[in-house]
Amino acid sequence: MDRIDTVRLASFCAADAGTSRASAAWGAPADTPSAGTLPGRMDIVFIENFIGQTIIGIDSSELHVPQSVRMNLAIGVPAIRACTTDRIEDTINYAAVRSALHALLDSHDVRLLEALAEAVARLLINDFGAHWVRVALAKPAKFDDVAAVGVQIERQRSDMPQPVNEPTGLAGYASLGEGLIPI
Repeated sequence: MDRIDTVRLASFCAADAGTSRASAAWGAPADTPSAGTLPGRMDIVFIENFIGQTIIGIDSSELHVPQSVRMNLAIGVPAIRACTTDRIEDTINYAAVRSALHALLDSHDVRLLEALAEAVARLLINDFGAHWVRVALAKPAKFDDVAAVGVQIERQRSDMPQPVNEPTGLAGYASLGEGLIPI
């Protein structure tokens, strides 16, 4: 995703919200997030070409030495208040996001880029209050004959599972029939 895509995305409106872009190719222009998006204007905070080091992969050669990963993030929130208040508390603090990404890259326990991209999306939505995110995650120069390999995902707040209140104190316990019989 480039800055042009981000600017176009920032100006989408409710009339366009039903348009699906789920099949858009890596880096292809996208005027709106995928189907089922939030109505109204969306402001976007973005981070381009974040480079971090992490252990990720399925080959045994990848599981012992950190390698570079590159991320492009678009973090959407409805009408950022900081546009009028000029206060960092009223927006997504990209310096805090950057620090959280470094911490995640140091501590995750996933092997696939897809799972890491999902963890990044969850972090941005749950910890930073994003309503919509696009995460493009790549391994640069993984192979000699390609510039990068990777994945791009979009998630919104409604995609994230909501915690369930457990009246019996069995938080974290799940079973196949959970929720079928009232407690």
